[in-house]
Amino acid sequence: MSKSRIKESLEEIRLHGRGGQGVVLYSELIARAALYEGSFARSFPWFGIARRGAPVTAFVVMGEGDKITRSMVYNPKYVVVLDPQLHKVMPGVTRGIRIGGVYIQNSTKTPDELLEELELDTKLSVIATIDATGIAMKYMGVPIPNIVMLGAFARVTNLITFDSAVKAVKARFPKDAWENYLKCLEAGYENIRVEVLEDGE
Repeated sequence: MSKSRIKESLEEIRLHGRGGQGVVLYSELIARAALYEGSFARSFPWFGIARRGAPVTAFVVMGEGDKITRSMVYNPKYVVVLDPQLHKVMPGVTRGIRIGGVYIQNSTKTPDELLEELELDTKLSVIATIDATGIAMKYMGVPIPNIVMLGAFARVTNLITFDSAVKAVKARFPKDAWENYLKCLEAGYENIRVEVLEDGE
């Protein structure tokens, strides 16, 4: 697998989903994978109404340790959405994304189809989709897309490597869960559909 690279002094990632989809755990796994590669990283959640199915936002910041705070990320370069329909009821998921940003969503739609539905106020450089819920159901029997989306994140952003994602999963979950979880991770890495947009900067 290719080596990851952190290009900027701070890499800011914003994650959106619903309660029960593992958004907070997802942010922790991304941060843990970055730490395995020697990069300082911090993850932290922001909750709205504390109930299953309610919108949940989490953040990951990678970079120099003395520059990372627990402030909310308002202008991320990377936005990841774990719920296939959230952009329809919460169009603000794309708010503040930087010019040339990267957008990844759990969706059965193609990147082009999803792009037509998004309310964007800036130009993306990359949009990517994957049926993470379907893959999670296939390998784990539950509609929790976070492990699939971890693999997709590694493939699209190159901020973490696949190998570091594997280490993060193994460190977080018991050994008897590894087989199916790693199948989800690999499927996310291999099956993500990516569209590079020429208009992005």
